[in-house]
Amino acid sequence: MAIAKRAFATVAPILAGTTFLLSSSTAQAATSGCAALPDHKAVLAALTAVVESGNGGIFKPNMMWATLVDRSGSVCVVAKIGDAWPGSRVISAQKANTANAFSNDQLALSTANIFSAVQPGGSLFGLQHSNPVDADTAYDGNAARFGSAKDPLVGARIGGVNVFGGGLALYATGNKSVLGGIGVSGDTSCSDHIIAWLMRERLGLGHVPGGVSAAKDDNIIHDIDASGKSAGGFGHPVCSADTTKLAGALRTPNSK
Repeated sequence: MAIAKRAFATVAPILAGTTFLLSSSTAQAATSGCAALPDHKAVLAALTAVVESGNGGIFKPNMMWATLVDRSGSVCVVAKIGDAWPGSRVISAQKANTANAFSNDQLALSTANIFSAVQPGGSLFGLQHSNPVDADTAYDGNAARFGSAKDPLVGARIGGVNVFGGGLALYATGNKSVLGGIGVSGDTSCSDHIIAWLMRERLGLGHVPGGVSAAKDDNIIHDIDASGKSAGGFGHPVCSADTTKLAGALRTPNSK
C-alpha cells in the first residue's frame, strides 16, 4: 500500500502538468483565428464611440454588450459599456455566431435578414432551432469578469442562433473572406443592428461581398406588410421611425 501511495504521489504532478498543457493547447487552438480580428481594447473603443452617436432605441447613450467570434465560432472578445442588460451578454454572442455561421465569401446575411426567413413558410423555417447555445459554457466562470478582456467566454464556442437585428459577418479589404462575426445587444433590435454596423465600419471590417438588400449588402430590410409578410423574404419588423431612417442611411464600402 505504501509503495502504491508513493507511486501515485510521483505520477500525480506529471498528470496535472499534462492536463495543464492539454488545456493550454486547446485554448490556444480555439483562439488562433482571433489574431485576424481586433482585440478587446479596440472593440471597447469602437463601442464607446458608437453608443454616443445617436442610434435611436430606448437608451441614450446606448448600454451594450458586444461580442466578436472568429470563423470557427470561437469567442475572441466580449466587451460591455454602461449598465447593459445581463441577459444581453449571451444574446450578443448568439448574434455574432449566427452572422458568422450563415455568411460566406459570396453572401453576407445579418441576423436582421434572417427574421422573416425563419417564420412559418419562410425559406429558412426552423433555422432558429439549430445550433443551440451551449448553456454550460454560456453561464460558466466568474461573473465579475463578464465583459472584460478575461471574460470566461473567450476561447469557447458558445453556438446559438439569433434571428433579429444586431449580428453581422466581418470582412476585411481584399479577398473579402469571412473573418468571423460581431454581435451586439442591449437596446431595440434595430438599434443593435445600427450599432453593430457602425462598429464594423470603425473596425474596417465591413467589406461585404454581397447581400440580400437592395444595395446588395446585409443591411436591415423593412418590407413587412400589414399581414406580416416580407415582400422579399428577408424582412425585419420596424422598431421606430427614427431607427428606420438611420438604418436607411447605412452603407458598406461596396454599396452603390
